[in-house]
Amino acid sequence: MPKIHRLPSGQADTEKVTINLGHVDLGRIDLLVREGFYSNRTDFIRSAIRGQLATEARAVDQSVERHRFEMGLFDISRSDLETMRDAGEVLHLRVVGLARIAEDVPPELAAEAIGSLSVLGSLQASKDVKAALSDRII
Repeated sequence: MPKIHRLPSGQADTEKVTINLGHVDLGRIDLLVREGFYSNRTDFIRSAIRGQLATEARAVDQSVERHRFEMGLFDISRSDLETMRDAGEVLHLRVVGLARIAEDVPPELAAEAIGSLSVLGSLQASKDVKAALSDRII
């Protein structure tokens, strides 16, 4: 089985997330920004999220282990999938983080080589590949 490429954390693009906050909380964040504690609202929110994730790190690690997830950033190339298909193997991937299926992967190949795909985080693949895998994305 080919090795799916795990990437260093710094190579991931960011994902936009929209949140709704109450006026008072937003005002408190703006006050901290104005006072120079944070450069902007986004800086505050990222810092708060990282702090909470650090606090809950043990629970996350235990859940990843219990559910047999791989944590990180994974690139799935056309050659990886062709090798698996030619060997009669099927990929079952469970990721916490980012899974990217290369843009040159045709939907037919993805359907032949990927048995199941569960991503907590973000899946980047062409619209056609996502459609071909719609019944296998958990």
